[in-house]
Amino acid sequence: MKFMKLGSKPDAFQSGGADVRLVVSDLATDVIVHIGEVRFYLHKFPLLSKSSKLQKLVLKATEKGTDDVHIDDLPGGAKGFEICAKFCYGMVVTLSPHNVVAARCAAEYLGMTEDMDKGNLIFKIEVFINSSILRSWKDSIIVLLSTKALLPWSEELKVVGRCIDAIASKTSVDPANVSWSYSYNKKGVACTEIIESAGKTSVAPKDWWVEDLCELDVDLYKRVMVAIKSKGRMSPDLIGEALKAYAVRWLPDSYDALVADDYMRRNQCLVETIIWLLPSDKSSGCSCRFLLKLLKVAILVGSGDHVKEELMRRISFQLHKASVKDLLLPAASPSEGMHDVRLVHNLVQRFVARTALSHNGDFVEKSDEKMIELNFEQESTLALGELVDGYLSEVAADPDLEFSTFVELATAVPEAARPVHDGLYYAVDAYIKEHPDINKADKKKICGLIDVKKLSTDACVHATQNDRLPLRVVVQVLFFQQLRAGSSSVPAPTDGGEHACAKPVQEQSEHCERRIPRHPNKLDKQVTSLSARGEGEDRHVELRGGGRNSFKDQLGGLLLQSRSRRIFDKLWSSKGHGENGKGSETSGSSQSPPSTAKPTEVKPSPLPPLRNRRYSVS
Repeated sequence: MKFMKLGSKPDAFQSGGADVRLVVSDLATDVIVHIGEVRFYLHKFPLLSKSSKLQKLVLKATEKGTDDVHIDDLPGGAKGFEICAKFCYGMVVTLSPHNVVAARCAAEYLGMTEDMDKGNLIFKIEVFINSSILRSWKDSIIVLLSTKALLPWSEELKVVGRCIDAIASKTSVDPANVSWSYSYNKKGVACTEIIESAGKTSVAPKDWWVEDLCELDVDLYKRVMVAIKSKGRMSPDLIGEALKAYAVRWLPDSYDALVADDYMRRNQCLVETIIWLLPSDKSSGCSCRFLLKLLKVAILVGSGDHVKEELMRRISFQLHKASVKDLLLPAASPSEGMHDVRLVHNLVQRFVARTALSHNGDFVEKSDEKMIELNFEQESTLALGELVDGYLSEVAADPDLEFSTFVELATAVPEAARPVHDGLYYAVDAYIKEHPDINKADKKKICGLIDVKKLSTDACVHATQNDRLPLRVVVQVLFFQQLRAGSSSVPAPTDGGEHACAKPVQEQSEHCERRIPRHPNKLDKQVTSLSARGEGEDRHVELRGGGRNSFKDQLGGLLLQSRSRRIFDKLWSSKGHGENGKGSETSGSSQSPPSTAKPTEVKPSPLPPLRNRRYSVS
């Protein structure tokens, strides 16, 4: 911190009480200057020789026959006037970054110019400001902070503007030329000062100035950041980091402090200023998490629609980088539920519209759970699918979440974003669990969002034992699970020498469909039995084609548990009663046939042409 000493005489000012200042002298005082509630007992001659304002005021007081001079609007108050009075007496006075603005404004008010006396106070202070204050990083910030209490004088004297320019220029200095020992609080360094020097002992980081500017008031901070951006030397990433640090410094963490009546307006002004200062490049500079936090604060403090719109446009460029926690935005009103799902839906739609989606990338799976090759252009799309599914699982617990809102958000994601439907399945299951009163039509519709062919083994196992799902969905899962099991157990060589299991899931399904023999007549009887026992639900399974083994033989090796075992027991029981009136060993039993039992051989039916072979589960 820089200092400047003026005068050479000892300080003879004393306090005669809380509101009295007097000069110890052999001569009696002949003027009393009232600065607010403080009285100064002084002598006319030293004051009138340097201040044009005091000359006029003393002359008026003399004409009225009094020695009292009243000044109620002096900038800097009693402290500023005391510095000016000591300078007039030639006493030692010390200027510092903390009092130089008050002294400068008071000297200007009192007219202590060069016309009154050569080397007057205004000249001395200007020399100190230009030669010392503005060359010091720390002192420039201190002086700028002190200018707010002295507006508009400090603005008219261009003290504010000069400090802002000096600070903005120093942020653009090459960090290699900055010896730093002040600030950078993130590393716990003691605060002293920043000194620009070629002889450096340590290299300052590029963001060495960020933490220091967080001490500024929002109005001054805005002007400094505008000056920094106008120079065009600062990268958008550093601008974004500075804004994030300022938001962390001033925005409260707690909801009560954020929306308190005493601070609501301040917080609203703060978040709007930060949004206004965001880098012009909407796709860089600030992380998606930071932007979503600003959006959350903007909603809570009641910012205008234009503020929210600007944030949503920026978020839409990088929504895939967000996390589920970031997207848990509060609803504008309690009647809309806990979270603003419609706003998230809007963000997803914007992201999809802005992103050039590629649908040509093939997914080559090492297994049904792990991707080993991904088209690079689809990474953001895949990230969006995972994000939305995770978000749906989180908000499904909201009892006020409307069915249509859930479905609209689930369908807003493009099909290419969900190569695996595990996340969507668990989200649907969570919604059905938390909304047990959902009707059958809606349950059928929401379960129809799931493609059972894209479920992993773990999800299939979970689905077959899930009592909340319609029986039709469970049958679909079991059937496809059997198709996949058959294809993996009998690998077919391809032209490249690889096995069928290395193909995408859809190709595996088509391959398995051609290999598994079927008996449509007997299966129709099974479906009839299942329809009669399916608790009033319409479940129909239609399989066409022939084969060498019975459908029962294909299911004999599958280890079914709980509900899935009972379903197929009903199937086999119905089959046994339907053949010539003879019962089977499993008729009426709740147990599945032993895995060691040999299946009954059935004469294969002729295979229809390959193009006519298909299956459907309605």
